[in-house]
Amino acid sequence: MPSFLGSLRQFVLAPKLSAVTFAERGFPGAGSAAAERLEAIPQAVVCGFEWGIAARDLWEVERRLELVEQEQRGFAYEGAAMAFTVRDAMAGGRGTRTRDLLLGPAAPHLLLAYIGIGFAMARLPRPLWRNIMPDLTGTLFYPTMTWLAVDGYGFDLAYFHPEKYIGKQRVPPPYPWEGRPDYFPRAVDQGIGRALWFTGGAEPETVTASVARFPSERRPDLWSGVGLAATFAGGASADGLARVRDAAGEHWPQLGLGAVFAISARVMAGHVPEHSALACEVLAGSSVDDAVAIAGRTGASPADADDTMPLYEQWRNRIRAELGAISGEQRKAS
Repeated sequence: MPSFLGSLRQFVLAPKLSAVTFAERGFPGAGSAAAERLEAIPQAVVCGFEWGIAARDLWEVERRLELVEQEQRGFAYEGAAMAFTVRDAMAGGRGTRTRDLLLGPAAPHLLLAYIGIGFAMARLPRPLWRNIMPDLTGTLFYPTMTWLAVDGYGFDLAYFHPEKYIGKQRVPPPYPWEGRPDYFPRAVDQGIGRALWFTGGAEPETVTASVARFPSERRPDLWSGVGLAATFAGGASADGLARVRDAAGEHWPQLGLGAVFAISARVMAGHVPEHSALACEVLAGSSVDDAVAIAGRTGASPADADDTMPLYEQWRNRIRAELGAISGEQRKAS
């Protein structure tokens, strides 16, 4: 049972479940089967946030999260990471809840937990970002994939303020994440691209038209976000996914990149829904096993660090190149 202070934090900070529904947010497709699938994701995040913001200890949060069905469990951990990040910040940056969560029960859902930290960033003043990412030295993907926190920040901005960040295409001020303020807007756009899948109701024409309205230089990162969301969250048929890939044109490897990251995260969490495997096949032209292998053999190591781009983007470049090469070989074979 939460403490009085925990209940107060939950009352003040936790959004209502209805606040993330398509009907409440004015997204297309409210009431459809696709909308119900997609709405369950932010609702799972809200539940995880509520449990994390009010709980007395990590054990209590873990027990609640493990009761969530497997397909949605990672999203609930995403919300818990958001809550623990807020609580650590409220403790003057001295809290260890987020680190304990990420090194403990959230480890299989680490990539989504990073995104949850980004959700917290959207609600905290920037001076508190300095120590917001816990030190996970020695763990897989650290610090390379911490850019997913910035992705989460971008998603949150677009999901809850679509009129500004989708309609007016506002670009938030840069921030020296991992010492690279130049890459910060690109990682934000990757999150905005994920949000477009939701704000467009997973309707292929609506989503692709939204991407097309952005300046051309922003579209590649938006497409990678679309690919990640379409693969992880689902909501479209094989035909609909094929139309998204066709609309991406020369940027289809960006879609494939997003699919590879999403399927790798699903495998890491121990559950790959049918819709995720389907999206991987259509968007990346790859089976689940092959996509995981691509991600594994292209990862950038600290020895690859240079001043041209973050290790994260080096990894992304290698995945795109490999997908392009495989597609070329397939065309020759046919």
